[in-house]
Amino acid sequence: MGPILEVNGLTVSFKTDAGIVNAVKGISFAIPQGKTVALVGESGSGKSVSSQAIMGILPKVGSIEAGEILFNDPDDGQLAIDIASLDQASSEMRDLQGSRISIIFQEPMTSLSPLHTIGDQVTEALKLHKSVSQEEANTEAVKMFERVGFPNPERALTTYPFELSGGLRQRAMIAMALICRPALLIADEPTTALDVTTQAQILELMQELQREFGMAILLITHDLGVVANMADEVVVMYHGEIMERGDRETIFTDPRHDYLKALLKAVPHFDMAKDERLVPIREIKTKPGSFLMERASEDKLVPKQGEDLILDVKGLSKTFTARSGWFKGGSERKVYAVSEVNLKIERGTTLGLVGESGCGKTTLSKMIMRALSPDEGSVLYDDGHGGGPKEVWELAGKDLTAYRQNVQFIFQDPFSSLNPRMPVNEILSEPYKIHGIGNADEQYERVKELMELVGLDIRFLRRYPHSFSGGQRQRLGIARALALKPQLVLCDEPVSALDVSVQAQVLNLLKDLQKELGLTYLFVSHNLAVVDYIADTIAVMCAGHIVEYAPKDKLFQTPVHPYTQALLAAIPSPDLEHPLDFSKVVADRLSNPAAWPAPFTIQTGKDHPAMIEIEPGHFVRATGAIDMRKAS
Repeated sequence: MGPILEVNGLTVSFKTDAGIVNAVKGISFAIPQGKTVALVGESGSGKSVSSQAIMGILPKVGSIEAGEILFNDPDDGQLAIDIASLDQASSEMRDLQGSRISIIFQEPMTSLSPLHTIGDQVTEALKLHKSVSQEEANTEAVKMFERVGFPNPERALTTYPFELSGGLRQRAMIAMALICRPALLIADEPTTALDVTTQAQILELMQELQREFGMAILLITHDLGVVANMADEVVVMYHGEIMERGDRETIFTDPRHDYLKALLKAVPHFDMAKDERLVPIREIKTKPGSFLMERASEDKLVPKQGEDLILDVKGLSKTFTARSGWFKGGSERKVYAVSEVNLKIERGTTLGLVGESGCGKTTLSKMIMRALSPDEGSVLYDDGHGGGPKEVWELAGKDLTAYRQNVQFIFQDPFSSLNPRMPVNEILSEPYKIHGIGNADEQYERVKELMELVGLDIRFLRRYPHSFSGGQRQRLGIARALALKPQLVLCDEPVSALDVSVQAQVLNLLKDLQKELGLTYLFVSHNLAVVDYIADTIAVMCAGHIVEYAPKDKLFQTPVHPYTQALLAAIPSPDLEHPLDFSKVVADRLSNPAAWPAPFTIQTGKDHPAMIEIEPGHFVRATGAIDMRKAS
């Protein structure tokens, strides 16, 4: 039997105010039955537009100008259907959508209806295409929920999307896509917003379901590590055109096109040399201005004493109360978000804080920022200008204002953290207005310096955030964080939503700025490969606890804690010789401290194991001595 889908000479254009934009330019590829074809490229390369054309969900301003999309249904036995020739609103197209061809979208929270339960949304797809009663649909939905790994399949019928974690929302999307047993599944960046452990579980699930249902998968992604572990064939796109295509082995072992070679060089990996840099496709040229360099030169003149700590976190803890039941009498339970955390950050260095979603990383960052009050513990900050370390939660008046200026935050999602109603010049000048720094002319000069510092054209100052790409918005977030000449910058997942080439740009930019301005970073991430590139010391966090703490070289050479080992095993590498070991990523044991083997077990409500030093600078949370030979 021939390919299940053939795309021949597909051209898609959009009508805009600026004229016709050709988003896809005559691309051709095929998807064999039961195989996975990966469509790879940067944001804006035309990957998602191609999938929209196949699904028949192009926006009204978009149209297929040329080419054909031939769908050969293996269960039909009839001639192939040319999807490109069908009206998107026709009954023939509706019969295919969700039934024979399904799609998993990139962000499940925005693609799931917040007003309907997960059960209603999954059963709706089944009732639209099959003649089944509500009871039969519910039974099938429960079976599918169980198959995709919901801990309580029956309860999922009455659960709303906001009640689920990111991983479970993605599983709900998979259940909705597969409830009608499609012949072709389009997965559009299905794991981009997930941490590495959840990503590994979702990828394993997709492989299992593909084997079970015999379906073909069109995997759209910018993550070459995911491609190396999932794809049979690879199609590389750039600016709407195909640059290279072939089987997985050929693509990774013998890349021919310069664009593909550049993509591979932009991915951080563990065997990089000490001073080796990522090679982004487009390099950012920084230009520090005079006012930013003033702070850098001042800080370098400060005499260093002892360890020269800029931040010392001691015994920090935070609990939240979770209530079940709307009315009086509902049960309460304590959630330990952060438990007895100790961290030290030396001036001019980077501490990487690693862990999966929900482990307490952001909560810890908010307590350092004084945005959230701790239950116990202290945060000591030393500005390096005499007087020694001060308790952050006791600061007031001028001292508190100085701390607000010296400690800044880079957010995970720049689009939601930038005011959509303010142009860039107002966004970047706002910190100066709040702190009363300079007059209007001086503020404008500083804003121009900030734009040059992060490699953005000063002609963009009158633009609004929506007119920038994801990487450019993240650079605006960095510029805003540096406006007040901070000493310490808290980076909360600053590159998790960016494609590999833009990620390389931003990581290199952060390293360059640290060197030029003498910055200190607390870099929060779930990706150990990224942290390995930018950090000096790494703290691994799970369920509110720091479980391992070491210089990065020691952590990666001899990871001791089982959770650290699982995180390393969950990172997809663009190297065919190092495939993902799904057996090490066990969903029910990975993030459950009570299920960790002795001497690492942590029981809720009981005394916690202490951090013990197993070699100079390398700490692990455990009870008693550790046999390093067995651990490694």
